[in-house]
Amino acid sequence: MAHVKTAGVILGTLMGLAAGLSIYTFVYARGTSYLTNDPTACANCHVMQGHYDAWSHSSHRAVAVCNDCHAPHTFVGKYVSKGINGFNHSWAFTTGRFHEPIQVTAFNERIIEGACRNCHQDIVQMIDHGPHTSEPLSCIRCHPAVGHMH
Repeated sequence: MAHVKTAGVILGTLMGLAAGLSIYTFVYARGTSYLTNDPTACANCHVMQGHYDAWSHSSHRAVAVCNDCHAPHTFVGKYVSKGINGFNHSWAFTTGRFHEPIQVTAFNERIIEGACRNCHQDIVQMIDHGPHTSEPLSCIRCHPAVGHMH
């Protein structure tokens, strides 16, 4: 019986610690700002400041915010990807385990590619396939710095 009580105390302590750390991190990192479409939220992390500055001087600034290119255009898709990225980013930045300069993941590259194709569908349909392939061309392959030109 004492073992069950001790295990309960340990489990409760660990759960309280995890909840406390999560709440602190969410408040410290201004977590609610990531639920908005405000591009300044993306610059909350110092590693993103250069990307934010480059976007603010790009032609895309007039027509798109970060979420337009970096989040799916459906409500559920947008917040699922924000949740996945939020967890991954907070883990990487807290532990210091990330590549500098930051690099896009395959998951996020698919989202960005879809956004390019959505906004530029008329152009993409005309040039989608190269002369030596039946596979669609990647927008990002030829335009890796669009929106973030330095």
